[in-house]
Amino acid sequence: MKLNYNGQEKVKAPPAAVWAFVQDPARVARCLPEVQDVQVTGPNQLVATVNISKGMLRAKLKFDINVKPDPDSGRVNVTIKGGGLGNAVDVTAGADIKDAGDGTTTLDWQGEADMRGPLVNMGGRVMEGEIEKMIGRTFQNMGSMIASENNKLA
Repeated sequence: MKLNYNGQEKVKAPPAAVWAFVQDPARVARCLPEVQDVQVTGPNQLVATVNISKGMLRAKLKFDINVKPDPDSGRVNVTIKGGGLGNAVDVTAGADIKDAGDGTTTLDWQGEADMRGPLVNMGGRVMEGEIEKMIGRTFQNMGSMIASENNKLA
């Protein structure tokens, strides 16, 4: 099952605060909904364990995450690969980081997910909605965390 998503998140912080945040993959990983554990394995790499639970569908999935901030292009890209219990999920997501000109920053994000395995076979439509929520909530969580940290520094 291949899925595509996009959206926009307005962050109540300047672009410099957003770039400082996305330079730290552990901070980005903590924005994943239902994250249970994060282990940094390299400068832009980490492993995260996430619980997915919707109705009778429950799984603990482990993901290898690579965060690639590129200030020159004004974009941060994230690849997520992993799964568990015979399930596999590959996500490619990214956001264009744009100065809104009023002390805020806009994240125009896009994501593509490819899912395979029993969870998809048992509850494909449910999983489709959950993956969409996961990607959207990740960017919402990033916006909230960045704004919160920026307010503490102000």
